Amino acid sequence: MHAIRNLRFCDKECLCLYVCPTGATDTESGQIDFKKCIGCGMCVRTCRSHALTLAPDNFPVQQPKTAEMCDSIMEIAKQKVEAEAVCKALKENADSPVERQLMEAMEISFRRQTEDLYREAGYMLPQSANVRKMLIGMLNSNDMSFPKDKALKLVEMLQRQER
Repeated sequence: MHAIRNLRFCDKECLCLYVCPTGATDTESGQIDFKKCIGCGMCVRTCRSHALTLAPDNFPVQQPKTAEMCDSIMEIAKQKVEAEAVCKALKENADSPVERQLMEAMEISFRRQTEDLYREAGYMLPQSANVRKMLIGMLNSNDMSFPKDKALKLVEMLQRQER
C-alpha cells in the first residue's frame, strides 16, 4: 500500500504534509514519493480535506469478459459520452447560473460513469493492449471532436513503454 493524493481536494495547508515518518511527502509540491512511502497511513488520517487515500501496490487481475459483454459495456459508454456532450452544449447555452451549474454537474457525472464503464471493460489500464487498440481505432475514425493529436501522442508513449 502507498498513499495517493487527489489534487482536486488538496488544499496543501494541512498536517498530512508534515507527519510522514519517512519524508515521502514533498511540502512544496504536495507530491508523494512512492519509493519512500511505507503505507503507514499517518498522512491519510491527518488530511482534513480527505485528499489522501491508501491504494494497493498490486491490483487483482481483471476478470475475463466475453466479447458480447464488452460490446454491451462499450455501447452504454457511448451513450454516456453522447449525454455528456449534450450537457456540455446545454451548459454553454444556459440562461442562468443555476442551469449552468446543473449541466456542469451532469456533464461531470456522465464522464465519471463513462470512465467506470471503460475501466470495467478493461480499457482504462494504460498499459493494456485494449487501450492501444481503442486509441488506434479512434484515430482511424471520422469523429472530428476526438483529439487525435493527443491520442497519437499516447499511442507513441505506450509503444515506447512496451519495448
